[in-house]
Amino acid sequence: MINAQDIKIGTAIRMDGKLYFCIDFLHVKPGKGNTFMRTKLKDVVNGFVLERRFNIGEKLEDVRVERRPYQYLYHDGENYLFMNQETFDQVPIAHDLINGVDFLLEGMTVEVVSDATAETILYAVVPVKVQMKVTYTEPGLKGDTATNTLKPATVESGATVRVPLFINEGELIEIDTRDGSYVGRVKA
Repeated sequence: MINAQDIKIGTAIRMDGKLYFCIDFLHVKPGKGNTFMRTKLKDVVNGFVLERRFNIGEKLEDVRVERRPYQYLYHDGENYLFMNQETFDQVPIAHDLINGVDFLLEGMTVEVVSDATAETILYAVVPVKVQMKVTYTEPGLKGDTATNTLKPATVESGATVRVPLFINEGELIEIDTRDGSYVGRVKA
């Protein structure tokens, strides 16, 4: 159990039978009345965000979470198979529990967050920025750098990314996996 005033960004709590991560908090001292914590909590399962107030001194059930590196092995139906880098155990993780699943390549290392007490996997996170080769896009023309026009490009994971007109097939680009946006060209 933790006190409400001990909540910080990233703290995991169990409330109403569900697991939440704190994504934002504010310690509020009104002119009249008691001090309280205003928090934004994200549901681990469905991703919904809710705002909740807690009085100072209120007891909350905290959850111990572990973050470990896992290596992606292969895709099998709805599940993706990962291997723990420390114990070499193989575990399947459902498609819905992987953030950035469209940019997953075999052999890639991801961070898997699990509930240490129940030993259940909560979710997996692909690195925020990944480098991938463009496998298909329409050819670019010289002088197409002046406008901010984007075109679709398929990368080696099979995902489609909007890239500037000057990007050609075979080039290495950097992608933000949170929203699938083009970050920049990678110099070889």
